[in-house]
Amino acid sequence: MSKVKKIGVLTGGGDAPGLNAVIRAVVKSAYNAGVEVLGLEDSFDGLIYPGKSRTLTPRDVTGILRLGGTVLGTVNRGNPFADPIVTPDGTFNYAERVMELFHRASLDALVCIGGDGTLAISHEFYKRGIPLVCVPKTIDNDIVGTTSCFGFDSAVSFATDAIDRLHTTAEAHRRIMVVEVMGRYAGWIALHAGVAGGADVILMPEIPYDLETVARCIRDRDAWGARFSIVVVAEGARPKGGQVSLIEEAHRGQVERLGGAGMACSKELEARTGKEARYVVLGHLQRGGAPTSFDRTLATRFGGKAVELILSGQYGTMVANHPPDLVAVPIEEVVGKIKAVPLDSDLVQTARALGVSFGD
Repeated sequence: MSKVKKIGVLTGGGDAPGLNAVIRAVVKSAYNAGVEVLGLEDSFDGLIYPGKSRTLTPRDVTGILRLGGTVLGTVNRGNPFADPIVTPDGTFNYAERVMELFHRASLDALVCIGGDGTLAISHEFYKRGIPLVCVPKTIDNDIVGTTSCFGFDSAVSFATDAIDRLHTTAEAHRRIMVVEVMGRYAGWIALHAGVAGGADVILMPEIPYDLETVARCIRDRDAWGARFSIVVVAEGARPKGGQVSLIEEAHRGQVERLGGAGMACSKELEARTGKEARYVVLGHLQRGGAPTSFDRTLATRFGGKAVELILSGQYGTMVANHPPDLVAVPIEEVVGKIKAVPLDSDLVQTARALGVSFGD
């Protein structure tokens, strides 16, 4: 019989479609097991500021399955251990404050839902003695140890729809349309959306590109009568011998902000081909909106599994999707790593067989 009576749940890092589905599953699964759930607002801020938490019951999560975003709020501030925390009650050491309020709230464990940053923070608190289980969240699909994360399917579906729409205007004006998608340092979104949307060129971080090779592909298409081209660019893609495009460099515990790859490619391809080029940055549109049915189902499974792991005392783990099963993976095997697209993957090889250029 489990001794767990009260757990906390939080969402951290960037938002993703499916977060509310996880929260709902955690609350309902815990409630049905006789466990109280405390919702912690704005990630670990819920354990820093006493007023940023509230009890969640099945009534409180009714109707949120289909909603994007997170009813608990989230923050993405980089390394929270870097500076002291200033609160109305005074200035505190971040770790000590979280530990203090965790015990003050009479919590037995935490469910921490988030990406690599949240996983790293959670791992630090687990090493300090907080029992917890993590649920991986990222639209980028770059967390190691799990085949997929909720949010990825929704992001790819939106990007594919956008590419479909751009096909018509590209063909009408005989233009090059460059579509910049998210993904950070992994090309999963670019690859999947590019293939699904019928892109002619896919540029992703795993394969440094040569724009002259891309321009030649576009000129070849013109030569045989295809007067337009669709180029999908991951935000973390970079030219051979070059660097990624940045909106903002890293500073004071904040990671660098990627962006600008689409604009750079568009300008250069227009100059190299003589064709009119336009670029579109999908940006945070990929994070918003309702989750797909796949993501709702996966997120619900993740939430239920997290509670199961807590009740069985399997702390310091992350729920992972190993189809057809969900399993527990030690967090220490996950943090600090990036799951990149394997260059020999069947989807990359299929795309090449179809004539898609990766600019290499």
